[in-house]
Amino acid sequence: MRLGIISDTHGTISTQALDALKDADHIFHAGDVGDPGVLKALQAVAPINAVRGNMDGGAWSKTLPPNDMIELAGTVFYLVHDLHTMDIDPLAAGVHVVISGHTHQPEIKHHNGILYFNPGSSSYGRYGQPSSVGQIDIHGGKVDPKIIALQG
Repeated sequence: MRLGIISDTHGTISTQALDALKDADHIFHAGDVGDPGVLKALQAVAPINAVRGNMDGGAWSKTLPPNDMIELAGTVFYLVHDLHTMDIDPLAAGVHVVISGHTHQPEIKHHNGILYFNPGSSSYGRYGQPSSVGQIDIHGGKVDPKIIALQG
């Protein structure tokens, strides 16, 4: 199974981001969607779970939960925009992967056996980072994350 991971679109979705996600079986959007058209474009690629970010406003964004827990391919994911707003203990909850956004900085790290994955921002990076999306491949219970830098 291949998961496309995206965050901080802030109302726009580039063709490069869509191309990078085109082989995804499922997509997670970690908040700051910015416009419901972004979700519609992503849904044309694959089924999607999305959470509300701190910059998501308006009636349409009220349908997005602040966090979500999803199990796919035997792997439990916790999706949240800002790690500082997590309302669970991932280890106690049996989470394997925590996906977040907010910082606009891509990051892959492990702590207490849990993968923490931030794809960065597909709209604009910060602190010299390019815009980016993420990908997680799951094969036989093994989780293989990577960051995909977007050009221009």
